[in-house]
Amino acid sequence: MKRTIAVILAGGEGERLSILSSVRAKPAVPFGGKYRIIDFTLSNCVHSDITNVVVLTQYNPHSLNDHIGLGRPWDLDRSHGGVRLLQPYIARGRVAEWYRGTADAVLQNLNVIEQHAGDAVLVLAGDHIYKMDYQPFLAAHRRHRADVTIAVRRVPLAEASRMGVLAVDDGGRIVEWQEKPKQPKSDLASMGVYVFSKRALRRWLGEDRHDFGRHVIPAMLDAGARVFGYQFEGYWQDVGTIQSYWEANMALVADQPELDLYDKEWLVHTRSEERAPAKIGPTAQVHRSLVSHGCVVNGTVVNSVLSPGVRVDVGAVVRDSIVMFDSVVRSGAVVDRSILDKEVVVGQGAIVGDGDDFDTPNLQEPGRLNTGITVVGKRTSIPRGTRIGRNARIGGDVRAADFPGRIVRSGSSVDGPRSDSKSHEPLAAVAGGPPLKSVRTSANGPPTVPARPPR
Repeated sequence: MKRTIAVILAGGEGERLSILSSVRAKPAVPFGGKYRIIDFTLSNCVHSDITNVVVLTQYNPHSLNDHIGLGRPWDLDRSHGGVRLLQPYIARGRVAEWYRGTADAVLQNLNVIEQHAGDAVLVLAGDHIYKMDYQPFLAAHRRHRADVTIAVRRVPLAEASRMGVLAVDDGGRIVEWQEKPKQPKSDLASMGVYVFSKRALRRWLGEDRHDFGRHVIPAMLDAGARVFGYQFEGYWQDVGTIQSYWEANMALVADQPELDLYDKEWLVHTRSEERAPAKIGPTAQVHRSLVSHGCVVNGTVVNSVLSPGVRVDVGAVVRDSIVMFDSVVRSGAVVDRSILDKEVVVGQGAIVGDGDDFDTPNLQEPGRLNTGITVVGKRTSIPRGTRIGRNARIGGDVRAADFPGRIVRSGSSVDGPRSDSKSHEPLAAVAGGPPLKSVRTSANGPPTVPARPPR
C-alpha cells in the first residue's frame, strides 16, 4: 500500500447541514458522540495501511485543522508520509480563487501528488460515514489495469438523485453514467470514492473539468478510457442532510447497529480530550443512548447521543436528540427530536422541539429543515421557560435578549445580532394567535413528550 497516496476532499461547504456546518467544515461536524465525520475516512486509511495522506480543506478549516493537527491519533505523525493539510493558495500567473469543484481541488494540488513515488491515487470524500478496507479496492483496480475505479453500492432510488448513478457490464466496466439525475435509471450509485492511476489523473484533469462526477468521469467514458466499478457491500452513509445525519446518529443506539463502533479489529480513531468518566446520578434514567465521557446525567435520556461533557440536570428530559460537547440541559427542560451544537445552554423549564407540528418547514431553510428536527447553534443560551417548536432554527451565539418572546413557532428562526441572516418572520406568540401544543408534565415524574412520527 506504500504505492498509494490518499487525497481526502474536505473542503465542501456542506450547506445542507444548515448551521451545523456554518462555523466548521462539514468533515469536522461531530458524529456518534465523541467522533468527527472525517475520523472514519482517516481510520479507514490507517487500517488499510495507507500512511501518506493529503487533506484538502477550504471552507471554515480552523476546526478541522485543530482536530487533525499532526495526525497523532491516527498514527499519521510521521517524518516520511503522514498527513498534510492543504488549503487553496495563490499561484503565480493565476487569479486567486477557491476550488471550483472536486477535480479542480486535486488539479491545484497535483504538484504535491506528483512528488509521491506511487502509481495509484486514492481520492476520498471526507464527509461520509463508512468502514472500508481499501486494499481489495486497490487490488481490483490493478487487476483490471483500470484508469479509474469507482466504489459503488446499491441505494434507495429516492436517494439516487443526489449521487452519480451508473450501469456496469458483466466484467465490471462502467458503460453508462448519470450525475445526480432527476429520474435515476438505476439504484447503483457512486460512493464518491475513486482510485486513479497517476498517469490517467494527469491526463484527464484540466482547467475546464471542475468536478469528477460532472466532467472528468463522463469525459473518460466518452473517450473509451478504462473506467471500472467496484461494488462495496459494507456500511456506508452519506450524512449530508439534517435528516440523514440525525438518522445515522439515532441508528447507533440500536441493540445491534449496522455500524459497530465497538469492533476491536476496526477501531475508529479520534482526537480525544482527557475527561472524567461519565456519571449517572441517583435520579437519572438512561435508555438506549450513547453517553460519552465527562457527561453528568441526573435527568432522563432516551434514544439519544450525548457528546463529552454534556450535563442533564434533575427533571430534564433528552429524547431522540443529539447533544454535542459541553452543552447543558437545566432542570425541568425538555429536548425532543433536536440537535444541539456545542456549549448550548437550555434554561430551566424550556422546551426545544415542542408540539406535534412536524410538517411545517422552516421558512428560511425549507429544503433542509422539514422533518420535525429543530437545530440549535453553537454557544446559544435558551431562556428559561421558552418553548421552541418543530423545524425551528436557532442560530449560534444567540442570547436571551435575542429572543423576541417565550414562544418560537414551528418553522421559525432566531439569530443573534451578529448574524447576516437575522429572521424577519414573526417568532413570538401574539394575543389571539394559535397556541402551541405543549409538552405535558406529569405530577409525579419528569415531563413527557407527545407522539412523534416513526423514523
